[in-house]
Amino acid sequence: MGSVATLTGNPQNMLVGSFSSVTYRAFLVRQAPIALAGLVAVFAVVWLVYRRALPAEIMEGAPPARHAVHYPLMIKTLLAVGVMLVAFLAGVPIALVALAGAAYSLLTRRVKPEKVYREVNWGLLVLFVGLFVLTGALERSGFVEELAAWAGRLGLHRPAMLTIVAAVVSNLVSNVPAVLLFKPIIPTLGEPDRAWLILAMATTLAGNLTLLGSVANLIVAEAAREARVEIGFLEYSRVGVPLTILTLAVGWLVLILVPV
Repeated sequence: MGSVATLTGNPQNMLVGSFSSVTYRAFLVRQAPIALAGLVAVFAVVWLVYRRALPAEIMEGAPPARHAVHYPLMIKTLLAVGVMLVAFLAGVPIALVALAGAAYSLLTRRVKPEKVYREVNWGLLVLFVGLFVLTGALERSGFVEELAAWAGRLGLHRPAMLTIVAAVVSNLVSNVPAVLLFKPIIPTLGEPDRAWLILAMATTLAGNLTLLGSVANLIVAEAAREARVEIGFLEYSRVGVPLTILTLAVGWLVLILVPV
């Protein structure tokens, strides 16, 4: 939910930033209110669904395990992130800032690369590769041209219709491939900048609909399973479905009212 706020919040937003003329500041000003309202909605929906199961007070458990803190690395990382954020807000190209930050982190590293590689979730990377294979197959099959024809018939120039269709397509092929599929269509609409903002909002928030809606959901479910907590498809949907409908409506309302 929070990732909808910035161009660097998630991969699909970064694609929107590279395809459109929307700046980091312009994106932040228009999408941050949606993120804040969405976080309030998350709290409200979870409380309504589980209000009888939630304890009145936080139960005290075992004290958290102590972990060693690498202070020089932490300080270096915070400084790098702070400089990158200032550069983003100043209008420096996102790709250039990201490359510079990564290069600085690698050139001044104190941690062996092998330790970093052990933290990479290779299974999720394979999943991402599969998603892009699926997108390429759809493009070669002529689905993009068919989608462009549907755009004219469905009236995707209307923000409400674009929000609904983007949310549906995002759940069919995942949010990152959905942005790639919409890439040739958005510039043909009446207000391309507003359409890009709506696409970023809808493809991000639509990921909350089901457990399979986004890779982030799968990461959480996997981490929960390791902690012996099973999050089933239907159990997740009790929160995900109403939350997605509510936040998409809020996002649509904000983006049609705020001038672009």
